[in-house]
Amino acid sequence: MTTAVVPPGVVTTAAENTTSLVQSVDWLAIAPPVVVAAVALIVLVADLFLPEERKPLLGWVAMAGLVAALAFLVPLRDGDRSTFCLTAATTGTGGTGACSYTADHFALVIQALVLGGALLTALLSLGDTRRLPAGEFWFLLLSSASGAALLPAARDLATLVVALEVASLPAFALVGMKRGDRRSSEAALKFFLSSVVATAVMLLGVSFVYATTGTLHLTEIATRLDDVPGQLDTLAKAGVVLTLVGFAFKTAAAPFHFWVPDTYVGAPVPVAAYLSVVGKAVGFSGLILVTVIAFPAYADVWGPALAVLAALTMTIGNVAALRQNATRVRSAVRLLAWSSVAQAGYLLVPIAAAAYSSDEHIGSTVAYALMYAVVNLGAFAVAALVARTSAGNRLSDYRGLYATRPLAALAMAFFLLCLAGLPPGIVGLFAKVTVFSAAVDAGLGWLAVVMAVNVVIALYYYLQWTAVLFRSPEEVPEGEAVPVAEGGPAGAAVPAGRRAPAHLTLAIALTAVVGVLLSGAPQTVLRFAAVNLF
Repeated sequence: MTTAVVPPGVVTTAAENTTSLVQSVDWLAIAPPVVVAAVALIVLVADLFLPEERKPLLGWVAMAGLVAALAFLVPLRDGDRSTFCLTAATTGTGGTGACSYTADHFALVIQALVLGGALLTALLSLGDTRRLPAGEFWFLLLSSASGAALLPAARDLATLVVALEVASLPAFALVGMKRGDRRSSEAALKFFLSSVVATAVMLLGVSFVYATTGTLHLTEIATRLDDVPGQLDTLAKAGVVLTLVGFAFKTAAAPFHFWVPDTYVGAPVPVAAYLSVVGKAVGFSGLILVTVIAFPAYADVWGPALAVLAALTMTIGNVAALRQNATRVRSAVRLLAWSSVAQAGYLLVPIAAAAYSSDEHIGSTVAYALMYAVVNLGAFAVAALVARTSAGNRLSDYRGLYATRPLAALAMAFFLLCLAGLPPGIVGLFAKVTVFSAAVDAGLGWLAVVMAVNVVIALYYYLQWTAVLFRSPEEVPEGEAVPVAEGGPAGAAVPAGRRAPAHLTLAIALTAVVGVLLSGAPQTVLRFAAVNLF
């Protein structure tokens, strides 16, 4: 008599000695997104009972939840836990199969980026939700963050799509949170409609892939795409391309970038910061998972496509940023939006390079994303500070910022130099060099040349903005006050030299300190991102 081997996580009954489909759940592995989702529900319920004057407490509860989720990443640092796995009972084989959730090093690094970005967004939003429904704002922010934390650990297409939509749907409402603001409503509608179309295209691609392979698990898809029958090859290629189109929208890759400028301008500044960092991390982590893990057999399809998208995206983003009018209303946020599009092009380069050599180049994308997250959130924090005293938040409003807020001006100059890749922003320089090296090592010399040209173009508008910070301020008539644009009642006026709110000061200080430390030891980011990701 032979004894059946029971796969881990499967419950058996002593009476029947048969394998059950009931699985145990590794709660520690899934703790980060679960904690964030649970706190989101707590905030939503607490909002019903708290009086209006105590609603600011919800922000601190939200931040505590994000800190707790980050703390749960520490015991997972070995990156060796998985759950929701196929078993012998479900596969009909004698062993375990693929898993739907894997807390590997890649997932943990992206989760740290996502949760840290959401925490800084929450810090930027403290005190600025007086004109917004506080309970709904914090619930939507945490809901989106929970989906964003789930996505990098997803290892099947169904979980991947669900996580992507959980991260995206609350973001639509966050963009349109400024009630009575026509620009905000228009931005939310444009963001929603374009995202829905992209999701529909992606779901069509996923259905084609499933029809070809008969599975949704990424590792199983990779195995079965290696041996696709000839009559299904065209269907498989169409599925790969359509799936990538959906993620190209989420990453703001051209020509799917058209929603970015108006969405960032119409959204509250903290929400724009969230979209620029967390939203981009979600899109790129999903793109990495489907290309490197699920579709390596079709690298000859997605590799050239992503290389062309990278060149097109960085060029369109930089040229559009170059043309921004300094006196246009909200031109500062609009320039950061176009800069975000250009940075997406740089982030695409190592993913495209992975199709030609190996997935080791993915570490370059992760390292660049970490650098970009820190300095871009810092730039938006300064933009949120300026928006409190300059209703238009124009580029011209930053003229002479050093005279009124010297520390904020120095921090903004540092963030811009990091984005440009110039000293003392050494971490930005190292990140660009690693991306450039990835293109050269993969034999994509033409893409490296395009990137070099775009880096030079970007220097102009980054340095121009930096110079404006230190010019002599324009004279303002005595006694004139400037209306508050963000976080204050309509019609209120404050002097330009008013003390900065503590939460904004802390956000700027945190990002500046982290940026300086990373510039002093840029190899830390590279070493952190260069681990065996998968």
